[in-house]
Amino acid sequence: MAESLLRLEARKLRSNGLSHREIARRLKVGRGAVGHWVRDIILTEEQLILLRQSEMTGQEKGRLKSATLKKENRRKIVDNFKDLGSKQIQYLNKRELLLVGVALYWAEGSKSDQVRRVEFCNSDPVMIKLFIKWLMDCFEVEKEYLRAIIGINQIHTYREEVVKDYWSNISGIPLEQFRKSSFKKAKSKKIYDNMDRHFGTLTIRVAKSTNLYYKIMGLIHGLHLAKINLGNVAQW
Repeated sequence: MAESLLRLEARKLRSNGLSHREIARRLKVGRGAVGHWVRDIILTEEQLILLRQSEMTGQEKGRLKSATLKKENRRKIVDNFKDLGSKQIQYLNKRELLLVGVALYWAEGSKSDQVRRVEFCNSDPVMIKLFIKWLMDCFEVEKEYLRAIIGINQIHTYREEVVKDYWSNISGIPLEQFRKSSFKKAKSKKIYDNMDRHFGTLTIRVAKSTNLYYKIMGLIHGLHLAKINLGNVAQW
């Protein structure tokens, strides 16, 4: 069996709660290889208890309980701050959306003096949606002027149509407005267990956008010079 398939089977068995020793025995591979393949898989408390109940000492049980409590406390802290953030930022008016988009483009957008076109690339579906909304609401860019380019590793070539459908549904850009996909040269031919959940990046390009590019650059300049109450801290 190919190593990549053995790796997938090992990860499946580990996720089901089997020990490294048992996985190695079943797959007839070394325990060191198993440990390397499954090192990022975290078992549930129940799985760990079942796996080690016959050999776990009182001290080990205490450490496990302590780690579980710390994890739960961290989760509660994160959830509390998410709730707080949701209450503090419930919606954006048009000016706020404009400023958010300008800052976003300043950080992530194309700013080439040679090309001079509006272009934005990201792998976050929510950020892609935000960028498109910014273009349409703040600059009245019509969707027919948007072009989309997928960027993904060449080992995903066989999934190109699936990836296009995914990004078309996210962005609302019709498939006929997608341009030739950009396939990155593969550094590895291994098969990973999350292959079907990887969709690379999407570049949004605005056709005939030279004037819009200048306008956005002007807004970035304005944001740079904006007067902000920083107390005694010098303006940047």
